Amino acid sequence: MVNVYFDENGRKSFELPGAKPHYNPDRPGQVEHIALDLALDIPSRSYCGTCTIRLNPIRDGVERLTLDAVHLHIDGVRIAEQEQPFDYDGEQLQIRLQQPTTAGTPIQLVIAYHVEQPQRGLYFIAPTPDYPHKPVQVWTQGEDEDSRYWFPCFDYPGQLATSEIRVRVPRPYLAISNGELIATEDDGDAKIYHWLQRQVHPTYLMTLAVGDFAELRDEWQGKPVTYYVEKGREADARRTMGKTPQMIEFFSEIYGYPYPYPKYAQVCVEDFIFGGMENTSTTLLTNRCLLDERAALDNRSAESLVAHELAHQWFGDLVVIKHWSHAWIKEGMASYAEVLWVNHAYGAQDATYYRLNEARNYLTEDSSRYRRPIVTHIYREAIELYDRHLYEKGACVYHMIRAELGDELFFKTIRTFVQDNAHRTVETVDLLRAIEKATGRNLQFLFDQYVFRGGHPDYKVAYSWDGDSKLAKLTVTQTQATPGDTSSSSGLFDLKIPIGFGYSGEPSGAEQPIFTVRVHEYEQSFYFPLPEKPQYVRFDVGNHYLKTVTLEYPLAELKAQLQYDPDPIARIYAAAALAKKGGLEAVKALETALQTDPFWGVRAEVAEQLATVKLDQAVAALLRGLNDPEARVRRAVVNALGGIKTESSYNALRAIAASGDASYYVEAAALEGLGAVAANFTAQTETEVLELFRSVLAERAGWNETVRGGAISGLSKLKTSEAALNLILNYTVAGTPQALRLAAIRALGAISTGQSNGNLERILNRLSELARESFFLTQVSTVAALGQMETVKAIGILQALADQTPDGRVRRMAEEAVQRVQKAVKQDQAVQKLQEELEQLKKDNQELRSRLENLEAKAEAKEVHSAKS
Repeated sequence: MVNVYFDENGRKSFELPGAKPHYNPDRPGQVEHIALDLALDIPSRSYCGTCTIRLNPIRDGVERLTLDAVHLHIDGVRIAEQEQPFDYDGEQLQIRLQQPTTAGTPIQLVIAYHVEQPQRGLYFIAPTPDYPHKPVQVWTQGEDEDSRYWFPCFDYPGQLATSEIRVRVPRPYLAISNGELIATEDDGDAKIYHWLQRQVHPTYLMTLAVGDFAELRDEWQGKPVTYYVEKGREADARRTMGKTPQMIEFFSEIYGYPYPYPKYAQVCVEDFIFGGMENTSTTLLTNRCLLDERAALDNRSAESLVAHELAHQWFGDLVVIKHWSHAWIKEGMASYAEVLWVNHAYGAQDATYYRLNEARNYLTEDSSRYRRPIVTHIYREAIELYDRHLYEKGACVYHMIRAELGDELFFKTIRTFVQDNAHRTVETVDLLRAIEKATGRNLQFLFDQYVFRGGHPDYKVAYSWDGDSKLAKLTVTQTQATPGDTSSSSGLFDLKIPIGFGYSGEPSGAEQPIFTVRVHEYEQSFYFPLPEKPQYVRFDVGNHYLKTVTLEYPLAELKAQLQYDPDPIARIYAAAALAKKGGLEAVKALETALQTDPFWGVRAEVAEQLATVKLDQAVAALLRGLNDPEARVRRAVVNALGGIKTESSYNALRAIAASGDASYYVEAAALEGLGAVAANFTAQTETEVLELFRSVLAERAGWNETVRGGAISGLSKLKTSEAALNLILNYTVAGTPQALRLAAIRALGAISTGQSNGNLERILNRLSELARESFFLTQVSTVAALGQMETVKAIGILQALADQTPDGRVRRMAEEAVQRVQKAVKQDQAVQKLQEELEQLKKDNQELRSRLENLEAKAEAKEVHSAKS
């Protein structure tokens, strides 16, 4: 039997085969302290040592303890120098206690073990024949449940304990871990570092990072703030992480709790499998986040990453989730902390736009992948929960709480929550309790709609004005629901939405009357008496609710909103509605906004909308937008031109691709867009573009291979070109700089859809080889490539990769890619069948026409014969 998993609305379900409810295990006692004493043998990629766990039993008579320990070699277990018998199956360590526990009397387990060639938990990084300049490093990654791969433990977030790590490493390497460095000691050609974490935390936040790092020092209120990077990248470290002390000050203030640990370290490591990881007092970051001077021109994502991981020191490390199902409490706040920091550092409009893009990330996942409640304990692996629902939708929930309470009560709530739960575990209900304690408000209705069930409202808003009665009419439809269905499963949202009306003559910042209406039915009409006709309508003033909205306003109102609404999100929505209407008047309004809107985010969005209007004047407006002084707007204009297949867009993109831009991203976007446009021109044009791409690939190596990655993406748009495919394949070989190689791997999927059968086999063979590589990012890129293909042969490679990968994220990506390929194959087969039917119809028509012509000819001949006779 083949199972197809969909939710009640026809979306693919989050719950894949094998998903089941997960609960924290029974607790035999409280873990009070964990001590690791390890010796690293870096050349042999192995280590040995002891893990000592002090456990305070909750009850008498416990005779067996079960610890998580995966792929470790257990050498022995002792309690008070007495050997304890144990059973070990490679995943769990069962210790048979010689003496049953006594409640309240701690026992100390000493587990001797060693590990060879670890695959998860602890990672050895070293030069290889293909990458001889790779640094020697060792680092760990515990979240979600990977600490069990590098030391025996009770590996779930509900157990909080102090910890220490004593580690022997070869000179000249540094070892950085949680807490404070309490001792170092020389040991021949090695050095021993001893770190102590005095505040309790869960096992997944224990960490170790080893390398020949440069150390840079700042401080905050006397506490060390340190940055560790590969030597030679000190300036990039300052550029990327230098605002950390200001961030610590900011978060200490808004969370109402001074930074709680003795130091804050950030360690940038090679080949990291996440963007960052908020280990207690010691965050690990990917070295790909380090910015050079040119990248810093228009890259704020690195700064946001630093803010996100720092915010976790309060939300996640100080206040710890009790179970993975409640991880949105920490990840949602860390994502919202990015918004808060952008507001603090760059202003309200930037923060509002940042929040809009967080919402869009969630909305894309909801529409294209699956819909789920934010809080769910049904999954296969906890890592599956770490998605756009958890991060970005969680951030939007925090913002809606803020909108409901107002700033003063919101931050009072957050401070109450942190202060009441410091060094404790929490669930979602604890946040609701903090809201009620701090404000007296009950926001269960908001959590029921946005946290404990999936989805969001999709609003369609129509407006009209009755001049005789001076009434504004607003009709609001919740298009996600079914007309007439008012049941609890209808999908309807029940929210109080603020409605405003604007007049262009008002001075900037003037107060406008706000009406609050309850929107809770499929379709409702609201009437607002006003002294005069408004120039524009403001639905959900401030756009605080997570939603989609389609505006069906007259052209004049949309133009006024784009010009005058103080909210950038409202101006962006107006631009989208104007572009949908189309026409010369809409283009003129959009062009004016592209040239004059004071906020770069609106100008960037307007550029995107102009590209959807099929008029020459829209292209001309975009070409003028290439002169915008803000690199992020130029990038949006270039991206828009890449979707317009005209000679003028080709010439503009080619000029930027050839001459470059101050921004890496603009240059890369021009190269990608050039490939897309050139694919629609002559073979001579394609030859010229290929020559340019060869030149770029040979000469423009640089920061994270952004520019050369743009050239690879451009090549992938030349879908029928064998020469483009050959170039891409050349850059998938080992030894190619990693970022460029990953871009080339992904590009194989994009270019595959136009290639000949013989070339398709070459692509499949290469991806099959790549699927056997163990590096996480290579596997992700391979899955991305295969998921774009339209051949059933890709499915077998994906299924094999899903079966053999140790990473739950890759496994799920591969399984979802299988579904996409199956859908594409079915569509291709349907198109092929339709084409065959059309061909048969043409053939039948031709035969019918021939028969008709024969009959006509015979009839004419008969008439002629009759006339002669």
